[in-house]
Amino acid sequence: MNIILLGAPGAGKGTQAEKICEFLNIPTISTGNIIRAALKNGTEMGLKAKSYMDAGQLVPDDVVIGIIKERLAESDCQNGFILDGFPRTIPQAEALDNMGVEINKVIDIEVADENIVKRMSGRRVCEKCGASYHLEYKKPDKEGICNLCTGTLVQRKDDHPDTVLSRLKVYHEETEPLKDYYAKQGKLTIVEGQEEVADTTALVFKALED
Repeated sequence: MNIILLGAPGAGKGTQAEKICEFLNIPTISTGNIIRAALKNGTEMGLKAKSYMDAGQLVPDDVVIGIIKERLAESDCQNGFILDGFPRTIPQAEALDNMGVEINKVIDIEVADENIVKRMSGRRVCEKCGASYHLEYKKPDKEGICNLCTGTLVQRKDDHPDTVLSRLKVYHEETEPLKDYYAKQGKLTIVEGQEEVADTTALVFKALED
């Protein structure tokens, strides 16, 4: 089964991708990871991407799509794959269709913006060992101190409310239109993100079976 996961930053796509990967034994293909792998392996498209990145520019769609195409041709994708973080725009989705890549199911994990801001802005990370906490859902034993190494807990820049709101704005403008695109193809299923990860996972698995 070939699956696309949609959802705003902080909606929990990464976690659900891992669950589907374990359940169906198919690889998760994250744009960031495969670009890094292409750079490391020195593929033709990886070298093209490097030239843009070295110049401080965004990697253009045709190069990203070329890297995706290289990755989908590998043997572990023969029984299916999960695309997480691609496509991000309608032109990328159209390019995927034009490549002849058959997508069976598109799952959109819906979480209200205010809940995402609350979820992400409450995260704290140990600056020493990288352990993750949350001011509401996973509090450390001592405020501001890591349970594991007694390092100081800090808020990452990406988790600051202003940054989260900015990322959500980009998502709504550029990526959310993909819901209509795939709904018209009859491939979209919307899953309401739950407070408990396991409850969201149950809904995602049900969507895969429908």
